[in-house]
Amino acid sequence: MSDYRIETKCIQSGYEPGNGEPRVLPIYQSTTFKYSSSDQMGRLFDLEDSGYFYTRLQNPTNDAVAAKICDLEGGVAAMLTSSGQAASFYSIMNICEAGDHIVCASALYGGTYNLYAHTIRKMGVEATFVDPDCSEEELNGAFRENTKAVFGESIANPALVVLDFEKFAKAAHAHGVPFIVDNTFATPINCRPFEWGADIVIHSTTKYMDGHAACVGGAIVDSGNFDWEAYGEKFAGLTTPDETYHGIVYTQKFGKGAYITKATAQLMRDLGSIQSPQNAFLLNLGLETLHLRVPRHCENALTVARYLKEHEKVAWVNYPGLKGDPYYELGQKYMPGGTCGVLTFGLKGGRDASVKMMDSLKMVAIVTHVADARSCVLHPASHTHRQMNDKELMEAGVQPDLIRFSVGLENVNDIIADVEQALIQV
Repeated sequence: MSDYRIETKCIQSGYEPGNGEPRVLPIYQSTTFKYSSSDQMGRLFDLEDSGYFYTRLQNPTNDAVAAKICDLEGGVAAMLTSSGQAASFYSIMNICEAGDHIVCASALYGGTYNLYAHTIRKMGVEATFVDPDCSEEELNGAFRENTKAVFGESIANPALVVLDFEKFAKAAHAHGVPFIVDNTFATPINCRPFEWGADIVIHSTTKYMDGHAACVGGAIVDSGNFDWEAYGEKFAGLTTPDETYHGIVYTQKFGKGAYITKATAQLMRDLGSIQSPQNAFLLNLGLETLHLRVPRHCENALTVARYLKEHEKVAWVNYPGLKGDPYYELGQKYMPGGTCGVLTFGLKGGRDASVKMMDSLKMVAIVTHVADARSCVLHPASHTHRQMNDKELMEAGVQPDLIRFSVGLENVNDIIADVEQALIQV
C-alpha cells in the first residue's frame, strides 16, 4: 500500500482478502494453529519457516493490524504489544542488557519516566535524562561508551514539548545508536518521525489510534534504516548467534526485519506481553477513522486553547498549535498539519483552584486517560505523576497547577460552555 495516501492506508492497509474471504478483518480468537506434521511445526519453532503456531508469538489478526501501523509510519516491520508501556519496555530491552545505558529526553509520560528511571535500573540498565531544549553540546555530553539508544516523545505527555527530531537524531547517529520516538500524541497523521531521522517508533495504541477508550495496546515499528551490523559489537544480540534458536544471527537471516523478529522471538516468547486478537480487531476499527478524527481533535483543541488564553482566571496555556507557544515553531516544522488534541493550562489560584475547577466540570470527565473521542481532564501531579518527587516533576515539565485537557470530538461550543461554568465556581 506504499503508493497510496495516508487516508487510504488507514482503511485499506494490512489486510487484503482473497476471493470468498471476509471483507472485514477477522478475529482469529485461537491460541493455537494446526499442522499436519511434526516437522512442519518444528521448522516454525526454529524460525526456518514463517507461519502461525501460538498466539503469544504471532496471530493473523494482530499481524494485519501491525502491518497497517507499519505502513502508516513508513516502516519495514512492526509488532503489537499488550500496552504502550510494554512497547516502551520492549523497544529498549530488545537492544539493552545489564550494564548498558540510554539517553532520554526528560519530558516524558510519568509511567515511561518511572520505567526508565527506576524499573530498568533494577535490571542493570541506567538512563540519563536531558532537557529536550538542551544544546547539542549538552546532549552529546550525556553519552557514554555503553550507551545503546536515545529515546524521546514527539509531543511530550503532558509537558507538550515538541521534540527537535533532527538534533536528537544527529546526536544518536554520531554515537552509533538508534533514535527511538514515541509518536503517540502526534500519530502518523500529523508526524512521520522516520522522515526526520528516527529509527524506531512506538505507540500507545490505547490513545488516538484506538480513539474510543475501548482497548489497551501498544506497537513498535522499525524503519529498517539503522545499520546494526555497522556496530556489531555494540548490538551483539542482533549480530551474533542466538543459542536459543540454534545459533541464528538475526541480521544475517532477517535483514531489515531483524529488530522486530528478535523482539518477537525472544522478548514476546519469554515475557508474553501480547495484544489480544479481540483488542487488535477493535484497534483496527479505530485506525480506519484516524485520519478523520485527528484533524477534528486538533481543530477543537486550538479553539479551546484560544478561549482559555483570553480568560481572566487562566494563568497560562500550553498548546504547540497556538501562536506564541514556545514550541509553535518546532510544531510548524515537524507537524505543520497539526499537533494533537491535548493542551495544558493552570489557573491564577494555583493548585487548589485547578482541582476545584476540575471537580466542577459536568460533561468533561476526570479520567486516567487521554486522546479519545470524549473530552477529559487530569491533574498529573495528583494522578499519573504522583509517584514523582518535585524535582522529577519539574524535569518532566509538570507544574503543580497543571491541568491536562484532552479535547474530544464533541461540539466545541459545548466543550467551552462546560469549562466556562466550571471556571465560574473557582
